[in-house]
Amino acid sequence: MTGYYDIVLGLIPVALLGITAALTVVGLSLTAAVPLGSLVAIAIIGHAMFVNTPADVSDEARSARPPLNAD
Repeated sequence: MTGYYDIVLGLIPVALLGITAALTVVGLSLTAAVPLGSLVAIAIIGHAMFVNTPADVSDEARSARPPLNAD
């Protein structure tokens, strides 16, 4: 099953190369198309890091059992 972060990892090069190629085909110069494509890729990375954060499951949700004593 494909997760959110698998899709993000696939979208980064697709955004960078696809948007750059599309803007170049439209008539924008390569030196202007590459930064615009990279801004979209950076936005995808930023969304994955800060908006939909990769957080672990909280300690309370892991187990309903009390911790074992070492003694």
